[in-house]
Amino acid sequence: MIKVIIVLFIFFALVAIFIARKYSNKNRKATEAYQTERVVVDDKVIALDDVHSVIAPLRWLVSIYDGEKKYENDLKPFTLPQRYVFAIQWYADEVYNGGHHQFYFNSTGIVWADALKGFEVIGAESNAAIIRESVNRMGGNPSKDRGQRCEALDELEPDFEDLDDAFYNDDSYRELLHAYIRENASAFYFDGEVKVPKLNK
Repeated sequence: MIKVIIVLFIFFALVAIFIARKYSNKNRKATEAYQTERVVVDDKVIALDDVHSVIAPLRWLVSIYDGEKKYENDLKPFTLPQRYVFAIQWYADEVYNGGHHQFYFNSTGIVWADALKGFEVIGAESNAAIIRESVNRMGGNPSKDRGQRCEALDELEPDFEDLDDAFYNDDSYRELLHAYIRENASAFYFDGEVKVPKLNK
């Protein structure tokens, strides 16, 4: 009986060691996959009219994947103009890639209210009207929770084809967005370190 207990003890000890090492290696690999990099957004960057460069700090520091609470908390250090431009660009990237259905299906749907407000703030009313109608077809107030949005897509089966086409054919917001960034340049300044994925060499 004692021998059996000893054998079982050794077995479970080895299993525990194996699991611990596997977990440790996984964490180490995850840590090694990122590096710290300095990101600067100044007048030179803003003059390029490259929206992705302007909102680069938010891309690395604001999570759209971990729920509304994390999203709101991550946005606290940033200005409203940064928040609006961040949301507009996520919305545009997703709709151009796969339409409004993809936007709401993916984690990016969490930014819909900020994107709508952003279009209104920069004066892109035709684009605001498009996303506003997509919101209506999602029940009027799409959830910030991805799972609930996916359920709504299944239940409501909204047809976004006309809205997708309308957005593809109306890029008037682009110049308005650039002008808004230039006019509010100081709200986009950033100089700090962020964690970015290491490039495979």
